[in-house]
Amino acid sequence: AGAPLLQPKATSVWVAGKEFERGKLISDRLGSNEKTKVVAKLSHDGDGPPPREPIVREDERNAMLEHYHKRNEELKRLADNEEDEYMNSVWADPQNMARDLQGLGSVRAPGLHRFG
Repeated sequence: AGAPLLQPKATSVWVAGKEFERGKLISDRLGSNEKTKVVAKLSHDGDGPPPREPIVREDERNAMLEHYHKRNEELKRLADNEEDEYMNSVWADPQNMARDLQGLGSVRAPGLHRFG
């Protein structure tokens, strides 16, 4: 029920996407550092390189896509609200600075009510 066993004479060793040549030492290819860790994959001769591992797991990928989608929606919403909304702010009133400098910022005409 499992994967078929590989025969030693008909097996290729792959590291970092490159096939090891039969008869050469691993130290010839990777050096002689004793602390080096290597993940090797075996395949049948002539099958080519084994499939690469995905860089990001599926659940991490889904979480990133969800985050990017939420961020894009937020940016769209902000762009829609950004157009004229600032015009209703006190700081956007061009006459506000002049009134403040003249000390007329809090003076109101009698009978005039400010709405908003």
